Amino acid sequence: MSYEDLDSFEIDRPSDGVLRIQLIGPNLHAVGPRGHSQLPKLFARIAEDESVRSVLIRGEGERAFSAGGSFDLVDDMVDDYASRTRVLREARELVRNLIELPQPFVAAINGPAAGAGLVTAMLADISVAGRRAKIVDGHVRLGVAAGDNAALTWPLFAGMPKAKYHLLLNEVLTGEEAERMGMVSLAVDDEQVQEKALEIAVRLAAGSAPAIQMTKHSLNNWYRQNWSIFDASLGYEFYGFGGTDVQEGVGSHREKRDPEFRSRAY
Repeated sequence: MSYEDLDSFEIDRPSDGVLRIQLIGPNLHAVGPRGHSQLPKLFARIAEDESVRSVLIRGEGERAFSAGGSFDLVDDMVDDYASRTRVLREARELVRNLIELPQPFVAAINGPAAGAGLVTAMLADISVAGRRAKIVDGHVRLGVAAGDNAALTWPLFAGMPKAKYHLLLNEVLTGEEAERMGMVSLAVDDEQVQEKALEIAVRLAAGSAPAIQMTKHSLNNWYRQNWSIFDASLGYEFYGFGGTDVQEGVGSHREKRDPEFRSRAY
């Protein structure tokens, strides 16, 4: 199966049965409009590729996993209802396609991971983070509700008190802290992330595909039964992209200052 048209990523096969996805792009591999539209298509295509027995995703190089949605993507959503609606649909499809992906999926979190780029890491079946990697949801700092996957995954992984602490205050987690809280599967020294993640992907590819895939499918019923929670959070997030707080959030990011939010409570 060909992936050549999905040019927002670099895709290779480092070992028999292993498909590796590299997130590429400027500003710590931020996800732009084209990349965001291609992500759900990529995982839908992998699901139909019988030559793939495990999947590995990483950020290109050693500096970052993904800084989240690019300013271009956010500007499109803020300025245009049609763009906002399209990106909402893509975000929903991405989460659904990750949950329904039959093959086991490994994330190598080799640096900062935030926002839209964090979705793939949090919904990976096994996540390997560098001890000094920085993990943050980032939505409330931008002036919108924590959507994407946060309401679905964070309480399940870390418990409600920790989820609220980190999501409401936009607190950053290191990879080491994330492992201790249950947010990632494993934390290793930063220089070992890629090697360890690939080792795990190779082991998964060598295992019994039916046994692994049926176990994964069963465990992912925890996500399926809570789909309405995710859907509501996504709706609140994209409602926020039509408000005034997101304009202040984006402006403060660009100007490297603290935001001054003034909107009344809903």
